Amino acid sequence: MKIDKRKVVIVGTGMVGMSYAYCLLNQSVCDELVLIDVNKTRAEGEAMDLNHGLAFANSSMRIYAGEYSDCEDADIVVICAGVAQKPDETRLDLLKRNAEVFRSIIDPVTSSGFNGIFLVATNPVDIMTRITCVLSGFNPRRVLGSGTTLDSARLRYLIGDYLKVDPRNVHAYVMGEHGDSEFVPWSQALVSTKSILELCRESGGRIEEARLGQIEEEVRTAAYKIIEAKKATYYGIGMALTRITKAILGDEHSVLTVSAMLRGDFGQRDVFVGVPCIINQNGIQKVLPLSLTDEELKKLEDSCNTLRSSFEGIF
Repeated sequence: MKIDKRKVVIVGTGMVGMSYAYCLLNQSVCDELVLIDVNKTRAEGEAMDLNHGLAFANSSMRIYAGEYSDCEDADIVVICAGVAQKPDETRLDLLKRNAEVFRSIIDPVTSSGFNGIFLVATNPVDIMTRITCVLSGFNPRRVLGSGTTLDSARLRYLIGDYLKVDPRNVHAYVMGEHGDSEFVPWSQALVSTKSILELCRESGGRIEEARLGQIEEEVRTAAYKIIEAKKATYYGIGMALTRITKAILGDEHSVLTVSAMLRGDFGQRDVFVGVPCIINQNGIQKVLPLSLTDEELKKLEDSCNTLRSSFEGIF
């Protein structure tokens, strides 16, 4: 009798990959977790360390260091491998260095017979997700990046802190490139079902639109500040990846701002960018249509053009 197991493979056991793995273990998200790294010894050590905590976990997860052949029956392959972002280095500056890393990963994964979903975390994530799609030949709906999922969580946290509201009741998104050209479509931002812009207008000056602009800038520059302070970001993205994984394995049909290929959505085409999507067991069910203002559509267009120009010449 065949019993289906929720199987996740992580490629890259650096701080991002292992923060994600640790979060998967603590939330009992999957049944089988495979760690792959160019440094096999490191992957083995990380697997040992996680396994030693199983006695304290609400999980009977099987965790081990594996090979690309282990991807054959995986549900999700999550790519966290790549060179680290340096202080003052933009995500786009990472592109050429990380493109070569991906060439050495995608081919053996697909050669294994893998027929699941690719989830990409490596920066610049929108471009690396597009590279993954091109190299794998997969349907774009089965290739997604972490996109602006973490940025949106940062936004909800900061808005909640400003308005003294639980961030889980803040419904607002960051869209565009996971990087310098991302933006907040404030026309779509809500607290419960109330427009945040309406709250500003009705507050008598207690809630200032200028502060919303400052919050947007804080979200946009958050990674740079964290990298300056502690050299890298990993806890937040580890939890964001876990949230996406739960939406896939649980067939949740949840809305998350992942990096997805646009095929006419918002007037854009043939570019991977962070937009709200409905996520289920098949990956991206659909891009969620939003009624953006003309100004917001222009910001998205500019962000997409930035990503297109950065992708040119890679292949």
